[in-house]
Amino acid sequence: MRIACIVNPHARDGKLGNNFPKVEAELRKAEIEFDVFMTEGCGHAIEISSNLRETDHDLVVAVGGDGTVHEVANGLRKSKQLMGIIPMGNGDDFARSVGIPINDLGGAVSILREGTDYLVGGIRVEGLRAPDHPGISSPKHYEVTGEPNKTGNLVRWAFLECDGGVTSSINRMKDEGFFSWISGQKKYTFLAIKAILGWKSQMAWISVNDSPGITVDLTGLFAMMQAETFGGGYRIAPGAHPFGENAKIVLGFGLSKGQMLRVMGPVQKGKHIGKWGKITMQSCTSFEIRALDENGKPTDQHGHDPPLFISLDGEISMTTPVRFEFHKNQLNVRGGHSPPNV
Repeated sequence: MRIACIVNPHARDGKLGNNFPKVEAELRKAEIEFDVFMTEGCGHAIEISSNLRETDHDLVVAVGGDGTVHEVANGLRKSKQLMGIIPMGNGDDFARSVGIPINDLGGAVSILREGTDYLVGGIRVEGLRAPDHPGISSPKHYEVTGEPNKTGNLVRWAFLECDGGVTSSINRMKDEGFFSWISGQKKYTFLAIKAILGWKSQMAWISVNDSPGITVDLTGLFAMMQAETFGGGYRIAPGAHPFGENAKIVLGFGLSKGQMLRVMGPVQKGKHIGKWGKITMQSCTSFEIRALDENGKPTDQHGHDPPLFISLDGEISMTTPVRFEFHKNQLNVRGGHSPPNV
């Protein structure tokens, strides 16, 4: 067996670079031949994986967290090449959703040889690209992700989740290095508390499944989910999985900061749906979000000010206006024999 490993040395707040020899040792123990491709920055894994679409590797393996999986999946989408995962990030929620064990290097490596192959859906996302941020460049367009419908827009595919508002503030702070000494779900808990306390309300227009749309106060959460968990195991969309005919949309708007803090415990357990009569979940094939103009009407001419960041699989990629569309049968991935909720 011969695989290509696309490795993000900065995963798990830079710890993977020092720990990758343990991965190599485990692969040799399993008698798996491997080629290593180290990423050098945001988007590089898309370039690497897109160049491996037609090679004779048995698997192209994302070694890192959900962000690395996101980029490798974007490069391989709609090819015959099979993606594998060695989860080495802070969240690793997509790996969890396809039945790959977390914090079990030997178990993850064994699945590369002995796992089950699945065809999963993806969410096409088009919107304005996020602007430059100190130390973080605005995302680039890659031909492999497809051309935008509107000139100047960015197109990416999400395979775990898409979110915005408070949750994207969490991801921005993660990128900036806040609480870098903490790993796993606890890290996201501390980031969430900081994001909630610092959140400033914004208004937006949203449309689910091409409905006429409504105006909402974004103090709360919205997440279009292809899996049950996000943020290292928070059960955002109870019962969801990436093998169905649609995604799920979880909406909870107009929450006070106190309610957002109090809902964190129920979210961890998947007990938040229906809370205060404000948090809902439904099947979803399309979702759109726009800023409002000076007359309070939705506009596609400009985004929010300050920008409302949109995260895809934990990576901040876009700002409003943004459109999300679910498409089934987008990615071949090797997972465990018994993924959750299937």
